[in-house]
Amino acid sequence: MAAIQITNVEKSYQSAGKRLQALGGVSLQIEQGEFFGLLGPNGAGKTSLISIIAGLNRADSGTVLVEGHDVVKDYRNARRNLGVVPQELVFDPFFTVRETLRLQSGYFGIKNNDAWIEEIMENLDLTNKADANMRALSGGMKRRVLVAQALVHKPPVIVLDEPTAGVDVELRQTLWKFISRLNREGHTIVLTTHYLEEAQALCNRVAMLKAGKVVALDSMSALIKRISGSQIKVQLAKGELPAGLQHLLIAAETNAAQRQYVLRVTHHDEIEPILASLRTSGCILEDLQIQQADLEDVFLQIMGSDKGEVQ
Repeated sequence: MAAIQITNVEKSYQSAGKRLQALGGVSLQIEQGEFFGLLGPNGAGKTSLISIIAGLNRADSGTVLVEGHDVVKDYRNARRNLGVVPQELVFDPFFTVRETLRLQSGYFGIKNNDAWIEEIMENLDLTNKADANMRALSGGMKRRVLVAQALVHKPPVIVLDEPTAGVDVELRQTLWKFISRLNREGHTIVLTTHYLEEAQALCNRVAMLKAGKVVALDSMSALIKRISGSQIKVQLAKGELPAGLQHLLIAAETNAAQRQYVLRVTHHDEIEPILASLRTSGCILEDLQIQQADLEDVFLQIMGSDKGEVQ
């Protein structure tokens, strides 16, 4: 059984008399214990999809199952299996941190779980703020409490919607250490973030949304290797780039006037023929760097394509 099963989900909104499609037939399967990244530019449909998974919004068509429970027909059990950290800072200003977490526990019918609450607060560095009123906390501390609220009922599936937006490096490190531990213990993690280096470091598999559709879905390593390849940065002391290599040129990163060229390659076995071509053309190398492409390269390539790549 998949942790989250999304099948042909569509969602549209009416705005100023116009129909705006947020999701256009999204299908995804997130397996048990995965650390899964859901990526895309603003307006791609990520938050709409998360709202549907959390039962806060209803799809026009299609189904979503959380741990086998339909989010519409079996909302109570679906929600019990899900912890969601929202993008917005939503909090009750009349309670302390500890009281807030106890109240959140009560919503799920959980009593006498102070030991787990204390453990969450310790792992999120909230212990010294346990008796502070929520309205007195900084934005970063409030976001820590949102994470803690999502975890009080020990959900098997945790969805993090931009959890580190606008927070400091210390919180990011603290949060990812704790979330990674939960993932190792078997929790399924779904992450949306604009910090692509975080997604690359943490996620095993990634789906990219563009205009409400899935345009890429694969493991992190396969996605980077297949779509973007590597880059060779060449600084020539003498000569010009041969015509036979022009099709590999990444124009946006090249400065031909200074004989600095950036070439894209898919496999490392393409490097020697490139060097041979440079030697045959009489070029003299001053510097050579080989860089593995990263998730940002993949993201920009897919989002810049007219059709994207569906897997």
